[in-house]
Amino acid sequence: MNEPKVLTRVDGHVLYVTINRPAQMNAIDTETNFALQDAMNRFAAEDDLWIAVLRGSGDKAFSAGGDLKAMNAASNGGPAYRVPETGYGGLTARFDLDKPVIAVVNGLAMGGGFEIVMAADLAIAADHATFSLPEPLAGIVAVAGGMHRLPRQTSHKRAMQLLLTCDTIDARQALEWGLINEVVPAAELDAAADRLVRKVLRSAPLAIRANKQCVQRGLGLSLEDAIQRQDSGFYPALDALRTSQDILEGIRAFAEKRAPDWKGR
Repeated sequence: MNEPKVLTRVDGHVLYVTINRPAQMNAIDTETNFALQDAMNRFAAEDDLWIAVLRGSGDKAFSAGGDLKAMNAASNGGPAYRVPETGYGGLTARFDLDKPVIAVVNGLAMGGGFEIVMAADLAIAADHATFSLPEPLAGIVAVAGGMHRLPRQTSHKRAMQLLLTCDTIDARQALEWGLINEVVPAAELDAAADRLVRKVLRSAPLAIRANKQCVQRGLGLSLEDAIQRQDSGFYPALDALRTSQDILEGIRAFAEKRAPDWKGR
């Protein structure tokens, strides 16, 4: 029996999603893309899931991006290579998700794999991880958001270096350029990822969702407009937080000098 191409497990309020094609450097074919979309749909829909953690199987690759063999087969009359409407990994074109996604980069992140990392909210990488957008070498471009996210997440010149030269950068460069949050030795990656998850879980999940939604929606506005719209209903997650049980629990726990018991409602 073939193993599933995407593995999922739930631990408390965390959904762990693993791209499970290590022999193919976790390259993403149509089946994998839609399985990832299913996992992210579940994450978006279930209120008790507060964080998603995404990684690749093995220790060589987070993901080599789109499966070029599958694309070649499609161009020669084989099954069509398809990307779901929510984008690569069910994430790169998903703009309404206000829950945090953490990418754990356990090796190379190439092409669509790198684009998935950029679409995540936080990223932690092993020290042997590398990052690149080599699509032009195959006559294509990074249409899963790479061309647009990259200059927004680092400087224009650095973005153009990767887009025009197809250079590969290592994890330390990616950290210096602001593309990831932390680099750790490979043997410490899982422990570091767990620490990051625990840090996020300290806060009220509705507050985390409000933070993410306000950032996402506000980036396209002037600073003045983004702030003024906080009282206009433009940020539904912020309104939900203001009338939640958790905001009262947070105030009560602070007054009582105890850890809050978040419910996510």
